[in-house]
Amino acid sequence: MIDEQAIPVLDGMREVAPASEAWLVDVWGVIHNGMRAFEAGCEACAAFRETGGYVVLLTNAPRPAPAVVAQITRLGVPREAYDAVLTSGDVTRGLVQAWSDKRIHHLGPERDRGIFEKLGVDLATSIEADIVVCTGLFDDTTETPADYEVTLKGFKRRSTVMLCANPDLMVERGDKMVYCAGSLAAAYEAMDGEVVYAGKPHLPIYELAQSMVRDGLGREVAKDRLLAIGDGLRTDIKGAAAAGIRSVFIASGLHVGAGQRLSPAVVAELFQDVPRPWPIAALDELKW
Repeated sequence: MIDEQAIPVLDGMREVAPASEAWLVDVWGVIHNGMRAFEAGCEACAAFRETGGYVVLLTNAPRPAPAVVAQITRLGVPREAYDAVLTSGDVTRGLVQAWSDKRIHHLGPERDRGIFEKLGVDLATSIEADIVVCTGLFDDTTETPADYEVTLKGFKRRSTVMLCANPDLMVERGDKMVYCAGSLAAAYEAMDGEVVYAGKPHLPIYELAQSMVRDGLGREVAKDRLLAIGDGLRTDIKGAAAAGIRSVFIASGLHVGAGQRLSPAVVAELFQDVPRPWPIAALDELKW
């Protein structure tokens, strides 16, 4: 077990905020839970912006940023809580454009079709495709990756490459956990299928986020003045570490049981098998 003092548990972000010029904030689990916005998290981002900070909402949502803005607005996230939004859907669109000569099949719910809007993609059947763009399960309220075993085996037989538009394995929706596209990608990799990932924890989305911060502030911002905030160990925390960006861990149902409060001992147990660098702090929830 790691030293219980290695990752301090804070009451809020006020203590660490002055050391940053920009935050890269995860959305699902930090800003909302799929059903409602987290008031404290939104207020923290707004407070940081009032001090001159820049906030990019950095999400593995498999949809373009405008669609995510519309969704979070419906959930109650105020516009003053952020400066910009960057999604794994945006990264996916760039990869789809780069593969314009490939036959592409969409695996996921109809609501995610916006990821192909204005790209001129003529979607192929699963049998014809060279690339399958996976945005999620068709019905994440009832299905699990086991329901896709036959489909994935078919892709493997045809050597179809999977482009995973959302590397998250699961997210917390209200008081339930639901599977994401990353769970299907993991199952495909377990069959030795080839997967290309968009979004966190992979570097392209962090590089794009840094360019958004630069453009938004009109100047370069050193990596040590950036701070990634998220609840996913294998996405937010791992991705920030790989990108050379400091992070703050936020507890959610993804890793912490319902009603369980963070303590140094709980954090130490969570991170005992997580390689350094660890987050500079941990919070029960994002708040100022």
